[in-house]
Amino acid sequence: MSDISLPGKIIAVHLNYRSRAAQRGRTPATPSYFLKPASSIAASGSELERPAGTELLAFEGEIALIIGRPTRRVSPEDGWAAVSGVTAANDFGVYDLRAADKGSNVRSKGGDGFTPIGARIIPADAVSPDALRVRTWLNGELVQEGTTDDLLFPFGQLVADLSQLLTLEPGDIILTGTPAGSSVTQPGDLVEVEVDAPTAPDAPSTGRLATRITEGTVPFGDFGTKPAVDDLQRSEAWGTPPAPAAPGFVLTDELRAQLLSVSTATLSSQLRKRGLNNVSIDGLSSTRPDAKLVGRAKTLRYLPNREDLFAAHGGGYNAQKRAFDALGPGDVLVIEARGERGSGTVGDVLALRAQVAGAAGIVTDGGVRDLAIVAALDIPTYHAGGHPAVLGRKHVPWDADITVACGGAAVQPGDVIVGDADGLLVIPTALVEEVVADALEQEREEEFIAEQVAAGATIDGLFPMNAEWKDRYRVWLTQQ
Repeated sequence: MSDISLPGKIIAVHLNYRSRAAQRGRTPATPSYFLKPASSIAASGSELERPAGTELLAFEGEIALIIGRPTRRVSPEDGWAAVSGVTAANDFGVYDLRAADKGSNVRSKGGDGFTPIGARIIPADAVSPDALRVRTWLNGELVQEGTTDDLLFPFGQLVADLSQLLTLEPGDIILTGTPAGSSVTQPGDLVEVEVDAPTAPDAPSTGRLATRITEGTVPFGDFGTKPAVDDLQRSEAWGTPPAPAAPGFVLTDELRAQLLSVSTATLSSQLRKRGLNNVSIDGLSSTRPDAKLVGRAKTLRYLPNREDLFAAHGGGYNAQKRAFDALGPGDVLVIEARGERGSGTVGDVLALRAQVAGAAGIVTDGGVRDLAIVAALDIPTYHAGGHPAVLGRKHVPWDADITVACGGAAVQPGDVIVGDADGLLVIPTALVEEVVADALEQEREEEFIAEQVAAGATIDGLFPMNAEWKDRYRVWLTQQ
């Protein structure tokens, strides 16, 4: 079969692959749907315009079911019999317009050409619904692969569920969901989707459904909702899961204030007492040595530059830009740059973005571009030196929200970062409260000791305090 007629209706499933549900962090108990207009259908080899003023045009490779007969109130066991064929589809959507739809996806997924379908149809009687596979390539790189044994809701169940309320008619199309790996396209990208049955006789295939992305030139008017994005939309469009939160720990305002009140020298000694000697981020200078830094770590990792990897991962809304856009109040972005100072790892625009987002600081063991401008910002940036070169000279922005190495220290997302003129420390969240409590006590003791030394006392027996001096210290505490 190769003829795909214009359908009366296109019904799409919101979420139907376990891999995609895990990526989104939610697993529905029953299927839910939205409609796409027939005018969104496009053929293989077509071009799709990314609307002017948008940035998040995402692809979703899917298996499309083509209904072959009028179907009303069938059972899940009989649902597959209503399908005449399957083919490849791409459920494109513009995340910039999701806010206008509230789940209906009318504008975000209903645009002209937003449902490429084809290139060929596999007859339903030639394959088992449990043995199909869908794959997606972005510029020749395989980015999605899912099989029907990963479905939350089998095809027969979808047909039965929908037919409870509406008649499915010949030519109607059901888009059955996308596996993990959906992401964002850029103008010039080529997206290809194929559905096949690799274990069936003759391994039938639809061939690759190809769509070339172009840049739109006509802006949206002022008479409707305009494109808008936020961190959640960017995260979901790019397929980047949020950083896992450390269970049971909150950096409260009180804890933050206590950490700001003690020095890293004191905190370091308390960590050393607990066997942690390798928690300092070394060799960096601060643009604001007079400012204390306290916050939760978010992380970003760069790989050594390799031209083909930078071509694939360095442009567009890459890991670096996503990491900076994901920063929120109190976050500290910690960047692994392997101690490489031969190019910038952050510049004035991204540093300003971090400051506007309310981040507490930036830490990189690489170079900083526009150092004078970055240093003039309120947000402290710890760095290995200035350098005028751009990122791609030495680095590929690779991934975020993973454990990284920075300045000789391992840093995990969620760790507490504390910095001052003496340097930077990484405090595991499980130890923060007890380290802070003991650090406060240590600094009270040291305040007492300093007073005694200033008054002429000798060090012997006082630092550290013997029993006699501890008694005097307890009396001193009652007088404070």
